[in-house]
Amino acid sequence: MHLPAIVDLLSILALGAALGFFGGLFGIGGGIIAIPFLALAFGMEQALAQGTSLAMMVPILLVGWWRYTRRHPIPWRAAIQIGLLASATTLVVAYVATGLNPNVLRTVFSVCLLVLALRMLAQRRTASPVDAHSRFNLKLMPLVGIVGGACMGLLGVGGGLVATPIFTGCFGQRQTVAQSLSLALVTPCSIVALATYGGARQVDWSIGLPLAIGGLFTVSLGVSLAHRLPERTMKTAFAWMILCTALWLLLKPILLK
Repeated sequence: MHLPAIVDLLSILALGAALGFFGGLFGIGGGIIAIPFLALAFGMEQALAQGTSLAMMVPILLVGWWRYTRRHPIPWRAAIQIGLLASATTLVVAYVATGLNPNVLRTVFSVCLLVLALRMLAQRRTASPVDAHSRFNLKLMPLVGIVGGACMGLLGVGGGLVATPIFTGCFGQRQTVAQSLSLALVTPCSIVALATYGGARQVDWSIGLPLAIGGLFTVSLGVSLAHRLPERTMKTAFAWMILCTALWLLLKPILLK
């Protein structure tokens, strides 16, 4: 291999490692970061960047979910129902979303994330270190799959960002359990999406697979750190992550002109 090719490969592996770590820490796939990077660094069109990021996300999500469930067993019946509802909603909403303006959808989603993050940060001083009791019947948790699946269908990302605060705030789940349930929501949607993009030949496997390999080396480290950090610290970190994501989505069209 020529030196530039080796440097590119190492850069891809390093990016995958970073995304794998944060994916394990926050229970996300990292597509929000990977998609613009692939578009900028490799000149990919949006569809190809999304498909290639899915090739990275699916293995990271699977390993991350497995590690979370080993540390905190989750109600499997609810997790399966969440995943099925999310996948079905993603397919339906994605079909409808094809006729909508993606820039408007992204802006609305970004503002909602911004408000959610600011609300979480405003409550962090008054919130107790222990999760509050569930405000709703736990049997209603699978319905969160509809909300997360709608986000995935509209934008292809963001299902876990929305679902996790709902699991903690409305159903009283611990942060790490909520992130595990969010992974149950996002993972099947991502698998379906990857199969769709792959069938349409919108996946660059030569980049997606090294990203995945890099991420697999660090995802377990992120999961381990998530379970070692105090509950309040994890919630605060998750809120800041949502805030940064919202600001990035809002500013991206301006910065990338």
